[in-house]
Amino acid sequence: MGFYQFKTKQLIPASIDEVWDFISTPKNLKKITPKEMGFDITSELPEEKMYPGMIISYKVSPLLGIKTTWVTEITHIKEKEYFVDEQRVGPYSMWHHEHFIEPVEKGVLMSDIVSYQPPFGFFGSIANSILIKRKLNNIFGFRRKALKKIFG
Repeated sequence: MGFYQFKTKQLIPASIDEVWDFISTPKNLKKITPKEMGFDITSELPEEKMYPGMIISYKVSPLLGIKTTWVTEITHIKEKEYFVDEQRVGPYSMWHHEHFIEPVEKGVLMSDIVSYQPPFGFFGSIANSILIKRKLNNIFGFRRKALKKIFG
């Protein structure tokens, strides 16, 4: 079984407060997810910010338009510094996503570290090299463009 990490960084020309307010509001995730992912939040979300222990359920279409359920838990939060979401139900054997933000000279540096393990053992490793890595690059490429459009 393969274990992988995907890392990315982006400079956002905004204040730490603006970036944190945006990324700590679960409903904003749809705004930075490609439409072809068919992303829809299915759980009832309070209007408030995320909190440790928050469970969020989604429907996504990661492959061939086939809808699947994805449930994540917000496991750790340090306000205006980082939060972690972990898959509880979904397409991966394991998914752990760390989101970090830090103020820098020209705005905020946002860093993501996704640690994941595809399902299906050896076949999942093949799928990672053929499909999953490319899909993650596309998703985070879209996110980069969406955040640039939102924050300038």
